[in-house]
Amino acid sequence: MPKMKTKSSAKKRFKVLGGGGVKRSHAFKRHILTKKTTKNKRQLRGTSMVDATNMGHVRAMLPYA
Repeated sequence: MPKMKTKSSAKKRFKVLGGGGVKRSHAFKRHILTKKTTKNKRQLRGTSMVDATNMGHVRAMLPYA
């Protein structure tokens, strides 16, 4: 049986934690930041966890994580 391939886009965007959760970064923080409020940009800092409804898709893209 051949090895399964990890999606290259997923391995750049997600980090699997020891407890089984998946860490992700926030969207809407790359460009066109002048029209976004300071509060909005501040709340987009840092990371958050992948929701349970999306976990199956992320796990399929990262078979060995």
